[in-house]
Amino acid sequence: MDGLAQAAGHADRAMPLTMYCAGLLLPGERKSVEPMAARLAPDNVRRMHQSLHHVVADAPWSDEAVLAEVRSYALTAMRQKGPVQAWIVDDTGFPKKGMHSVGVARQYCGQVGKQENCRVAVSLSVSTHQASLPIAWRLYLPHEWADDRARRKQAGVPEEIQFETKPAIALQQIRRAVEQGVPQAPVLADAGYGTDTQFREAMAELGLRYAVGIMSSVSVWKPGEAPLSKAEWKGMGRPTKLLRRDSSHRPMAVK
Repeated sequence: MDGLAQAAGHADRAMPLTMYCAGLLLPGERKSVEPMAARLAPDNVRRMHQSLHHVVADAPWSDEAVLAEVRSYALTAMRQKGPVQAWIVDDTGFPKKGMHSVGVARQYCGQVGKQENCRVAVSLSVSTHQASLPIAWRLYLPHEWADDRARRKQAGVPEEIQFETKPAIALQQIRRAVEQGVPQAPVLADAGYGTDTQFREAMAELGLRYAVGIMSSVSVWKPGEAPLSKAEWKGMGRPTKLLRRDSSHRPMAVK
């Protein structure tokens, strides 16, 4: 907690942050500020509510600094029982009622396995054989939010936050992890990321091995081979098309 308080950046935030973390760890299904304040200070709920709300909603601490402190502490302990085996890219959906929470939209939600009204966060985790730890976490902002100036202003979305695809967000997280010297391991991701050619090429440029899912519609070529160039059409007959494969399983151009 001392490390987290230091990462929060101001001595006045140390006690509220400590109490907030205690509220997250205490029994109780609801982990929002009001019910946590009631459990932490039943005799002075209003004051505790104000204190917790300030540190999570108003105080200008850096989430990246706090995550870095968590990584330094937890990853050290994890590696004492085994090396880092994988970097895991994933997105997590949070079902949400209403339309006012930043990023909420009707989109695929992994928790329910279908399209649902939810928010989605892109994360990068490091994993040993026994444990995993998120080291980067960012809310995905859909087009309907990114392009709606009135909605952005009402919710307080900073101007510098623009639309980015989930693979683009994940690549930023991966590059930052490389720059910060996080112990490297093969990158794992599902087809939502693996189908993106730029995502795969960027990891290769970073010197990272990867194992990713792809969609069945993605063309795969042997090392050293490439798609055939489009045949030139001289205006007579039908254009050349790729219709079948030869005995070596390479596409053949036939009329």
